Amino acid sequence: MFFFSIYYLRFFTSLISVFCFFNILYSYYFNLYLNIDVYLYTLLIALLPNISFFTKKKEVLRISIYYKILTVILGYFILPFLISLPFYLSIYNISFLNAYFESISGFTSTGFTVFDNIKHLDESLILWRSSSQWIGGLYFLFSILLLIDIFDDNLKKTLTNFLAFNSSEIFKQFLKIFIFYLFLTFIIFIIFNIFDFRSFTSLNLSFTVISSGGFLPVNNLFSIASGPIKISVLSLTMLISFFSLFFIYNLFFIKEKGVKSIQEDLYLLIYLLIIFSIFFVFLNKNLDFKIFLLAISSSVSNIGLSLEQTPGNFSFIFILLIIIGGSFFSTSSGLRFIKIYSLIKFSINELISHSKPKNIFLNKLAFSDKNMNLDDFYKYFLTVLIFIISLIVLSSILTIAELSVEDSFKLAALTLMNTVNSQMTGLDGFNFEELNYYIKYALILFMIIGRVELLTVLILCKKFFFKN
Repeated sequence: MFFFSIYYLRFFTSLISVFCFFNILYSYYFNLYLNIDVYLYTLLIALLPNISFFTKKKEVLRISIYYKILTVILGYFILPFLISLPFYLSIYNISFLNAYFESISGFTSTGFTVFDNIKHLDESLILWRSSSQWIGGLYFLFSILLLIDIFDDNLKKTLTNFLAFNSSEIFKQFLKIFIFYLFLTFIIFIIFNIFDFRSFTSLNLSFTVISSGGFLPVNNLFSIASGPIKISVLSLTMLISFFSLFFIYNLFFIKEKGVKSIQEDLYLLIYLLIIFSIFFVFLNKNLDFKIFLLAISSSVSNIGLSLEQTPGNFSFIFILLIIIGGSFFSTSSGLRFIKIYSLIKFSINELISHSKPKNIFLNKLAFSDKNMNLDDFYKYFLTVLIFIISLIVLSSILTIAELSVEDSFKLAALTLMNTVNSQMTGLDGFNFEELNYYIKYALILFMIIGRVELLTVLILCKKFFFKN
């Protein structure tokens, strides 16, 4: 298990080293010498696991799902430790706990920050914050592929149009994800530059958008997206992390692959149109379109950013959208639309079948010709149940820490859904730096729990606590 963990995680330690090298070059080019040494130290430390590259290759193909889960969870603790070093060793006198909290928040694409004023940070450290999200988003996608065995056929179906699951081909599948993830980041960066965003802002925003993160290179969103065109562009690019990572790819090859290759995304599009209809047709015709376009796009993609003009009385609706989430194979968090859709469909059909026993209702898996069995239903139900239990536990902890019940509930939901606090959820300006150390530890733990598939918690419990 140890050699498998090193084999799997060393790619990301190498990636951290690459970003350290880029930050060193960036600092030299723009004469930002304040924190340049910390990136060199981090680069050297991050390269240590790659020493195993020169050792004899170990057999890592036949690894049980339990050790794969442990490896993924281990990565969520170790990789942020490396990312935290530039924060901790910087000139800003940050405690290790705050540095680790910041790195966990970035790596899990949550966006909670201990910095009160981003303007006080040098640009290299701002870029480091944003790149931590990018690395974490890629790690999340890789983890989904690594843990594909715990998902049912319904969720696997969303990947089989692009990826194969032969263990001998696993490196090629990782490479496909990496190339496409990098390509989409570049496209988003180009789009922001075309619409006159500052290049530094475009780079940071592209890292944030593709990873469903919440870090900004400035103190507030309005300073970089003040006009209607920029707000609309930012809103539409946010939807990239709401749909499947391969949605655009499958659109180009729809004649070869058929409509089924984008069927989940078509359902997501219908779902999105229904949301817009509710807001702009049924609720209030006087709503500012661009403000709510941004808020809706940000909430369904679990990014969480919003403008200060967003009305706070819709916060519960936005949190509900955040909880539902987006595509199964995207960087967004949430319970996943596919699971909620299948769970509701199965439940309704079961109720109708009991009321009309002479009729037969087939519970087909979404986007598949196979029928849903009770095991699939139990998985979806347990996912929702674990989320509710986690929400209650974390809300209780935050309430004990003297937060109001409403703020505790909102912050707990955002933590589990890895979504940043903002005006649209009524938690803008929340001070994480002043939280007690045990509350920060709790938020760190639940940010990680929210990022890993919640079902993995039960699988590990079954393995280690309920052995036959």
